[in-house]
Amino acid sequence: MSKEHITNNIRTLRFFKDEMTQQELAESVGVTRQTIVAIEKGKYSPTLEIAFRMAHVFDVPLEKVFTYDAEKDQFKKRKK
Repeated sequence: MSKEHITNNIRTLRFFKDEMTQQELAESVGVTRQTIVAIEKGKYSPTLEIAFRMAHVFDVPLEKVFTYDAEKDQFKKRKK
């Protein structure tokens, strides 16, 4: 299943947070570095709790970390 309708700005946010590493972010939110890699690449969607933790670490609203594009969501298209 493609998750192209959910994008994220984690890499950019890490860069502007003193070039935070994936490992540092992982430790801050309580997941593995591999999980951060998968989320950044769009291969895995985090739980809401983890998503909110990331927003808190970056001190930004959730919408600055993750974006949902309803037009690309295949599930939305099937429901019509």
